[in-house]
Amino acid sequence: MTAAKKSKPSRSQARSAARQLTLQALYQWQVSGNPMHQVEASIRASVPDDGLEPHEEITLVLQRADLAYFHELAQQIPQKVQELDNSFSHFLDRRLEELDPVELALLRLAAYELIFRLDVPYRVIINESVELAKRFGATASHKYINGIVDKLAQHQRMAEIQAKRQSQ
Repeated sequence: MTAAKKSKPSRSQARSAARQLTLQALYQWQVSGNPMHQVEASIRASVPDDGLEPHEEITLVLQRADLAYFHELAQQIPQKVQELDNSFSHFLDRRLEELDPVELALLRLAAYELIFRLDVPYRVIINESVELAKRFGATASHKYINGIVDKLAQHQRMAEIQAKRQSQ
């Protein structure tokens, strides 16, 4: 591959990769109970694994990720976890403790972006959440994630949603 062909990932690709790393970090943090700075350092120090699918190979994801965005998400979400959980818990059909760890991590990630990253369009957040759920969640979790994140977006970003509808 020539240098011209091996281009830098677009901002959206870099952000998508950062979200994938964040999902993996949040999952590890939730399951292991280790401090997030330790989880983040472990992910950043990953070595290649030939036994993984390309989208699962964390070293490839690290190469194209917006690492500053990954750092922000990985550090801020645990600090705001109670506020984030409260923002979507009333949309759930079960208790927070009964959620699959991947679903919980995805909901926290989406809630953080909807509440604190107003520069990211709500439709991007919904789409990214659904795509990550398809790749890493249980069989139908993408439908569940879509429903919850959509309701949360309507609650958090009503002005943006109404402006989008009026412009169409």
